[in-house]
Formats: sequence, C-alpha cells, structure tokens
Amino acid sequence: MFELFVSAFVTLFVVIDPPGCAPIYAGLTADASAAQRRAMAVKATVIATVILLIFALFGEDLLGALHIELDSFRIAGGIMLFAIAIDMVFEKRTERRQDRADKVLAHREAEHEVEDVSVFPMAMPMLAGPGAIASVMLLMARADGLDETFAILGALVVVMALSLVALVAAAPLMRLFGKEFESVVTRLLGVILAALAAQFVIDGLRGSFDF
Repeated sequence: MFELFVSAFVTLFVVIDPPGCAPIYAGLTADASAAQRRAMAVKATVIATVILLIFALFGEDLLGALHIELDSFRIAGGIMLFAIAIDMVFEKRTERRQDRADKVLAHREAEHEVEDVSVFPMAMPMLAGPGAIASVMLLMARADGLDETFAILGALVVVMALSLVALVAAAPLMRLFGKEFESVVTRLLGVILAALAAQFVIDGLRGSFDF
C-alpha cells in the first residue's frame, strides 16, 4: 500500500512538476497583487484537481466505451510520458511553457489589465495537462480494491496541495533560488520520469503478450 502511494506520488509529482510551474506562474502574475495571486493559485489548483479526479474515477469507463484495452493505454501512455521526460531533460518543455506564458503576458499587456490565468494556462494545460491525465489513469488502472484506489487518490491530493504551495510561494521562491535551481530540478525529474515511463511500457507489453 505504502509502496503504491510512493510510486503514485513520485509519478504525479514528476509529471505535474510543481517546481517547474512556479516560475511560470510568478511571471504570469507579476503585475497582480498578493491577494490576487493567492486567489488565482487556489482557483487553478482546485480546477486542475477536479479535472484529474474526473479522469481518475471515470477514465477506465471511457477507455471501455472506446474499446481500448488497459495494456494498450499503458504502452501509449508510457511512450507519451517518455517524450515528456526527454523534453524535460533538454528543457524543451520549459521553453514551451514559457512561450505559452509569454503569449498570455503579451495579450494582457495589450489589454492593460491583470488577466485571470487560473483556468488557462495554469489549470490546463500546465497542471492538468495530457501527461498528468494519462498518468492518473494509468495509476488507477493498477489499483486493486478500495485501499489502493484511495492510496492513489491520496497521492494526487498531496501533489496538488504541494502545487498550491509552490504557486503561492512562487515569487519568493524565484527570488531565493533563481532559474538555475529550477533547471536542475526539472532535468532530475525528467530522468526519473523516463524510467517510470519505460516501466509503464514494459508492463503494457508484458500484459499484451503474456511474457
């Protein structure tokens, strides 16, 4: 049980990447007041959590309706997560996130107002992106019984709580650690995610071909 919780926590933490989201959020909310930043952080985290919980609880039924076997989803999800891991190691994911943030900032400057970034791009696709959705569905597919289901859901809640802390403390953290720290953490998490993605593919192949 504890091993499943740790595995789910590590997977979701690496994919959602709260340390990587913090500097993006700090840049998006640079012109907002402290109260506005806190409100948007809470809203973004709540919306992302609800989205991930929906896919965690009903994702398997969705796959069944589409006649997709879980092992096929494990293989496809593992490949997708491996691609995300490669992007993290070579910082391509951070660049895309920054590009998305720059577009939002440019639009906001053109309108001369503080834009609410809680729904887009923070809740989706930065917190509850395709990788996070695939990960939570893959993890729930491994759950056997209510105890393991609650362990995975508990890990998701803990990761989202840490994401909220990271967003709320984004500005102070950036002043304290700087972008170099973010780069090191992101690359380290990318290596871990690559190994987890490979394991998903191995499990899917083993289940599909019975070896």
